Amino acid sequence: MSETLAVVSQSGATVSFFDTDDYRLLGVTEVTAEPHELCFDPVNRLLWVSVPYKGGFYGNHTGHQSELVVIDPDTRRVVDTVDISPECGPHGLSLDAERGLLYVSVEEGGTYGGGVVVVDTASRKPVHRIGTGAPGPHWFEISPDGRTGYATNKEAPFVSVVDIDRAEMVGRIEVPGSENLAVTDTKLYVAAPWGGAPDSAHAGIRVFDRSTHELLKVLPTDQPLIPVHHTASGKLLVGEMRLPTGSTSLLGGQAPGRMQVFDTETDTWQGEAEIGHLPMTIRSSLDGSRGYAACVVSSTVDVIDLSTLERITRLEIPSTGAAGAHGLASIPAA
Repeated sequence: MSETLAVVSQSGATVSFFDTDDYRLLGVTEVTAEPHELCFDPVNRLLWVSVPYKGGFYGNHTGHQSELVVIDPDTRRVVDTVDISPECGPHGLSLDAERGLLYVSVEEGGTYGGGVVVVDTASRKPVHRIGTGAPGPHWFEISPDGRTGYATNKEAPFVSVVDIDRAEMVGRIEVPGSENLAVTDTKLYVAAPWGGAPDSAHAGIRVFDRSTHELLKVLPTDQPLIPVHHTASGKLLVGEMRLPTGSTSLLGGQAPGRMQVFDTETDTWQGEAEIGHLPMTIRSSLDGSRGYAACVVSSTVDVIDLSTLERITRLEIPSTGAAGAHGLASIPAA
């Protein structure tokens, strides 16, 4: 087995593990309701799970939670639950493996405004927090050189720029609201506007120069995007949601989504593949040959061959409500 694919079921409150040689189910781990995103720490060989809400999703939930669940992916057992209160709504996860720090986006509530909590991955304790100037930072990514972090802030009209060494916010990049993002050595890719925006006429990927934060171009899409992912093979994968004409419901009324593929060297469109309903997270195999699209309404994960853009298989993820498959992580063999 070359690697394992871990998949969150949001309403099922589980993480499922699949062998990527044949995509057979290896096991299922129950976690605190309702999990959202995953991040694998290769140094300590642990899988982190963010749990932002007691139920529901951003902007429509039954209350915040303040927990991160830690799983041993080899035994598939929960080894710790990290309480980050009074911080709340942990969602986006980005690892600085060299420094042993996990950056967790958190929402406004309680004592603090929106920001990023920094967790020491060895002690599993929060050691710092960075304000992002927005109430709802939802995703956070660190640049490949480990010097800069970027938080996308849903409906807030900017991306927050964080100096990692100074552990402080140092700038803003104007966008019309934003969803997920991807960072390369030279570029920043941001899905905008945010998924709750009523106007999709200007939907697409904003491409920024990383050194100047100048807008270089917009890679247009027909309808809004949520997930963005940069593969090891130099492809940009984005998940386009598709609402039938006249529909405004994000959870329900969804048509099959699309995985759009771009080349990050030239920013040219490479093709597309049909995927499940409402793509929420996109990741890839460690070698960048396969794309994984977790679709929350259909509760499926589509495995796409990125050379042919053909579907290899579709994984059905058990769910107990309207929101199913969510976070993803590729885990190398031990």
